[in-house]
Amino acid sequence: MCWSAQADLIAGGVVSGIGMLCLVRTARAGRPERLLLASLPLVLGVHQLVEAAVWSGVEGGLPAGPAGWARTAWAVIALPLLPVLVPAGVLHATREPDRRRHLRPFLLLGLLVAAPLAVAVASGPVTATDHGHTLGYAIGVPHPVLLLTGYLLATIGPLLLSHDRLLRRLGLLTGAGALVCALLWRLAFVSTWCALAAVASVLLLHWTAHPPPPTDVGRQRL
Repeated sequence: MCWSAQADLIAGGVVSGIGMLCLVRTARAGRPERLLLASLPLVLGVHQLVEAAVWSGVEGGLPAGPAGWARTAWAVIALPLLPVLVPAGVLHATREPDRRRHLRPFLLLGLLVAAPLAVAVASGPVTATDHGHTLGYAIGVPHPVLLLTGYLLATIGPLLLSHDRLLRRLGLLTGAGALVCALLWRLAFVSTWCALAAVASVLLLHWTAHPPPPTDVGRQRL
């Protein structure tokens, strides 16, 4: 997700630290319903640390066995895990019954997307090649356009539909950032996914410091 192994190591360490702080804040605040989504920065940080190992394998600094494990671990996090973790986290953090009902289809979509992606990763092999200042991964995913559409809907849609303005802001940031990062990757200019992960993690850290917004019932009573 970064342009070199060194950049991935630095960014991964910073984002992982933010992730640990998110979890500590959430636990201390006594908000267990937020823990799943609060774990996302730590997952993103670990993902970048894993990619540092992938870079090392591509550059010949890591034996074939560990390099293969790193590529598989990268793919597991990027493909089947995230489209389930994000909608499940938003759903779990949402208290309003009507809003939860609207969010459940996104979790179902995430599960439907994750299933063939998990099969593709398990079938392997996962390969990675140097693509300018980025890494290009090949996994053999079936129906890539359809799955990518479902992936984006499952990960961005719940954030945009959240009753929490900070999560809606995160959804807008993620959608716009993914478009920019994908364009830059296509141009083989530089991988900026690590910057997007860092900004999203800082916003989630801000989210963990704020109390949940009042529910619709609470607003009506006020």
